[in-house]
Amino acid sequence: MKELPITVIRSLELLGIVLVILIFYVGASIIMPILLAFFISIMLLPVHRFLRSKKIPEILSIVISILLLAIFLGVIIWFFSAQVTKLINEFDQIKTNVNNHLNNLSHWIDNKFGFSSKEQTKFINEQSNNILNSLGQILGGAMGSFSGFIVFFGLLPIYIYLMLFYKNLFLKFIFMWFSESDHEMVKDSLKESETIIKNYLLGLVIQISYMTVLLGGLMTIFGIKHGLLIAIIFAILNLIPYIGALFGNIIGVLLTLSATEELSAVITVLIIISVVQFLDNNILMPRIVGSKVKINAFAAIFGVIVGGTVAGIAGMFLALPLIAVLKIIFDRTKILKQWGVLLGDERPKENVM
Repeated sequence: MKELPITVIRSLELLGIVLVILIFYVGASIIMPILLAFFISIMLLPVHRFLRSKKIPEILSIVISILLLAIFLGVIIWFFSAQVTKLINEFDQIKTNVNNHLNNLSHWIDNKFGFSSKEQTKFINEQSNNILNSLGQILGGAMGSFSGFIVFFGLLPIYIYLMLFYKNLFLKFIFMWFSESDHEMVKDSLKESETIIKNYLLGLVIQISYMTVLLGGLMTIFGIKHGLLIAIIFAILNLIPYIGALFGNIIGVLLTLSATEELSAVITVLIIISVVQFLDNNILMPRIVGSKVKINAFAAIFGVIVGGTVAGIAGMFLALPLIAVLKIIFDRTKILKQWGVLLGDERPKENVM
């Protein structure tokens, strides 16, 4: 059979990438729960295998694994809601602090730019009217998102159960796509993908735990109000590579401003977050996850942005493990090897020119 010209092959590759992104964009509500269930089921595999080794029936071992996951998530949600309740109970004090900060900001703008308080009030009222006019549309979209959220997490345990129950069937399906001479390569790829996904997701769980403890503990020691809530929010947002930390800092500053009138507290919060983030990025996380997920920063940021655009927050969280799995596949496929190089962080020592 005559080999296709290289230009045709590259064109088909680019067309395939565009088609995959389009499929994810159109079918995100269907694909994302399945994809998330796939990653979670891989993380639950060690628990499932341990229970099976103790002669526990397969169905019961799967149910126990899912229940343990549900309990873990329930504890996190309970802890987070308890901190939010404390914040709501101090609403009057928060309102007073916010008004004081807004008045100080208004005076500063008036002194620096000659933009009087009346003009500022007029501008704010105009913008508020615009926001109120579009509030119906926003609420309608929010209700749609909420119902989608319920459907998403309602299907998740079902998908996880079915993936664990039919895992051997799925494996047989994958191996039947390849000739027997390639089965060893497929086996190695699947094992490495499983190891990377488990290390990455388990690393994220550990990361949330130690960042909450470190940030919450330090902020409590330095007397920062709502320090635990700031720590939880930052730890969760920090799971989104690069972008999440920025939003975590912003929310931390806003919560601190709402809790106190002193700007020194804001500086303290930023310093604590910076120190903990430095430890996380350079010492703790590399040791926990290891060096197996070798994705360069450009591919990671681009993947997170594309994932967020295509599938929202779930897409941003799943971007890195998905890219890592794709890199394993690309590295072991002769025709797609260059895409594995593009995703990796191994910089050529010399200019190829």
